Amino acid sequence: MQRKLLESGNIFKRSDGRWNGVVWYSDEQSSKKRKSFCGTSKQEVKDKITAYLADFDRQLTASDESKAKFEESMGKWLRVFKFPSVERGTYDRLECTAKYQIYPILGGKVVGDITSADIKALLNHWMNEGYAYTTVKKVYNILTDYFRYLTQQEYIPKNPMAAAPMIKKSNFMASQGKEDLPTFETVTIFTPEEITKFKAEAVRTWENGTPIYQQAAAYTLMLNTGLRTGEALGLLNSDIDLENRVIHLQRGVKEVFRREGTESTSGREVKIGKLKSTSSKRDVPLNQAAVDAILTLRAERYFGEDSPLISDEHGGYTRPVNFRKRYYRILEAAGLEQRGLHALRHTFATNLVNGVKQPNGTIRALSPRQVADLLGHSTSEITELYYVKRDTSRLAGITAGFDL
Repeated sequence: MQRKLLESGNIFKRSDGRWNGVVWYSDEQSSKKRKSFCGTSKQEVKDKITAYLADFDRQLTASDESKAKFEESMGKWLRVFKFPSVERGTYDRLECTAKYQIYPILGGKVVGDITSADIKALLNHWMNEGYAYTTVKKVYNILTDYFRYLTQQEYIPKNPMAAAPMIKKSNFMASQGKEDLPTFETVTIFTPEEITKFKAEAVRTWENGTPIYQQAAAYTLMLNTGLRTGEALGLLNSDIDLENRVIHLQRGVKEVFRREGTESTSGREVKIGKLKSTSSKRDVPLNQAAVDAILTLRAERYFGEDSPLISDEHGGYTRPVNFRKRYYRILEAAGLEQRGLHALRHTFATNLVNGVKQPNGTIRALSPRQVADLLGHSTSEITELYYVKRDTSRLAGITAGFDL
């Protein structure tokens, strides 16, 4: 709540001949308060009240978010409310979304002047520019949180987001000439042939036997465990129990902007922190391919039990950006289509859920619940959404006997 002026001044003469004046206002907690003035003449009191009201108005204007420039107001909201409450990587993404997708269009506007039409125009702009639905949805989510805050604090009387709903995904995709595919059909995975090509390139060496690609076995480890990039890079040798063939996931690695307080400075830094969610802290079993990958990594570089399994040349944590660059180099050299590191995790999960053909001709598969536990998903519904493929062939003849 903001302070509000209730009465602009009541001046009266006291019995002793002096003059008094009173201004009534409500404070930030909506409590009624008064400010008193006195003087030897009515004009003196009037001048004091006039000066006070002018200062009162200046303070209101300075603290009135509805009159601030949008970029200044949202920036302050991000620093005060978001920075202390989210992970550093999450805050970096929020800040980048605001900087590159919101400020260029709304940044110079006055907060209280922004309408639902302005919001829709912003969302439509990025949709028409061909940006992904998920990117535009992030813009929408930030704006929703920000304007909810302004409305709750009564800085603005109406929330412009109320009349500016997010574009329905099917309509969004249609406007870009794309099909709204089921989630599992948008997941990028490696085929068995591509896996063979990738692994063959990853283990190539120079003439002297030195590996061309450092830590290449790490990608095989991810392919056989479903580890996220940050989880793999956060592994210490002490987290690995080869005797019982299991990894104990404890932490994750992220690359974030360097900051002085809340302000970003040049460059990025590696931050070691908690895993993505409570369900991400888990034990991951190791198959033989994963065990072999760990042994290869240790043979290439080992700095002790308390050092990272996938370490840099000094025994520290590997920067995610360098880890990704090596991966992309392998893909390019192997003649494979570029795809994110997460494709290794997707490939692992897809094969577990949908089954792998065994030498005897049978299909071996795990339940979505089992795969969810392996991946660190909070529910099996997430696993089913991403990895369970629709098999309509099983419906053939299923309605026989149900003649109506």
